[in-house]
Amino acid sequence: MSRIGKKPIPLPTGVKIQIGKQLEVTGPKGTLRVPIPQGISLRQSDGRLEVERSSDQHAALHGLTRALAANAVQGVSGGFTRELDIVGIGYRADVKGKVAIFTLGYSHPIEFLLPDGVDMKIDKQTHLVLTGHDRQLLGQVAANIRALRKPDPYKNKGIRYTGEVLRKKVGKTGAGGK
Repeated sequence: MSRIGKKPIPLPTGVKIQIGKQLEVTGPKGTLRVPIPQGISLRQSDGRLEVERSSDQHAALHGLTRALAANAVQGVSGGFTRELDIVGIGYRADVKGKVAIFTLGYSHPIEFLLPDGVDMKIDKQTHLVLTGHDRQLLGQVAANIRALRKPDPYKNKGIRYTGEVLRKKVGKTGAGGK
């Protein structure tokens, strides 16, 4: 039996759900939809949402559906945050409306369009805080920003997640092959 699938999802006040072909979760931050696969059923009882499966063939989808539903409930009620740090001399970021402008050591600044549902705040030009209600979209945007200048293990420069540990590698030594 799926341990994750068995856990009921508590529904905070202000969160409304509609169960049909897909689960629609509405809250103060927005609306999210979660697909419900065949063989999985959802039931709401006294402020909780419970996920059940019809047979053991649907065991993998049981935990997945419950995790996606829990992320949707948490997203529309509290939202998610992802933090990134820009490390490097002259590397910085600026945000104007829905466009983030990065200066990352290339010959030109990089403009990055933020999708709807994702907001960015910048502290001290090098600390980015992304917020949004859709966990999957937020993680993808953070990964795309990180990919603009991946952390370099030799120089320790680039964009990395806050708290990401980067192992510094030793470069080549000078006395070569004579």
